[in-house]
Parts: sequence; structure tokens; C-alpha cells
Amino acid sequence: MPILDPNSFEFISRSADQTRRVGMRLGSILEATDVICLEGELGTGKTTFVQGIAAGWGSLDAVSSPTFVLVNVYRRPDGQRLAHMDAYRLSGPSEADALDLDTLLDGGPLVVEWPERIAEALPGEHLWVQMRHIAEEQRGMQFSAKGQHYLDLLKDLHEHMFGVA
Repeated sequence: MPILDPNSFEFISRSADQTRRVGMRLGSILEATDVICLEGELGTGKTTFVQGIAAGWGSLDAVSSPTFVLVNVYRRPDGQRLAHMDAYRLSGPSEADALDLDTLLDGGPLVVEWPERIAEALPGEHLWVQMRHIAEEQRGMQFSAKGQHYLDLLKDLHEHMFGVA
């Protein structure tokens, strides 16, 4: 029996730059309605990963953790936007609904840190990335697809990262 299900793959990043580059690969293939969920404790590289996603997606904006403002929006020169939500301070799905997730999703891709806190408010189909601290410079990243679109996205990401499907 395989360790990971067929809708998942794992990657070990050996530096913050490598984490950012993986994010850039993902950002370069995102579509307007994509939802990326980033689960992991403090210090596992979630914001670094989002810096890469935003850069790969085409934003020139500086990326920072939206812990206190809850949502940051990064723009591309063509006017498209990427929403970056931090759900750490939310008490649950009802508070996430109050932020009008549908409007955020209509505007472009949505990346959510601490998604487990508001999982019931998120679309059932998404790409879930579980991040964990391994060592000083190493982070484990497990990518899991929920839904056919995200399975296709996962295969595209795998191909962008490793050159094979």
C-alpha cells in the first residue's frame, strides 16, 4: 500500500529560496478561481511560500503575513488580484463567511493560511498544502488535491517542479 494516496505528493525544501521557488512554480499555473490551503505551525514557511506564489502569479507587490489585517490583496499589472488570508485569528467558519469569501474568490485565486480553522467555509475542492518543520533550513511540503481540477493542477505542478508528470 502506498504511503501517500494517488492525489498527493511530498517535497522536502532545503532552503527558504527553494520554498519560494516551489511557490513560484505553483503561482505560475494558478487560475482565477483556485483555492490553495496552507496548513502548518508557525515557522514552517507558509508566508515564504506565498511570496513565491504571488511572484509566480505575476504580482510585483511585497508579500507579508496578513495575521492582523486578515486579508492582503496582491495585484498584477493587468489588474487581476490574488487574495492572501490568514485565518489564525478567526474563531471559525462564520467569521470567515463574514469576510465574504465569495467576493474574494470572484476576484482571483485565494491562498489561505491556517485553513483548518475555517475549513467548513472553504470550497470542498482545493489544493491543500501541509507544511512542517524538519530542520533549520528544511521544510516538508505535502500537496493534496481535492477535486479533478486540483488533481490536474497537482499534476501540472509536479511536471513544473520535476519535468515529469
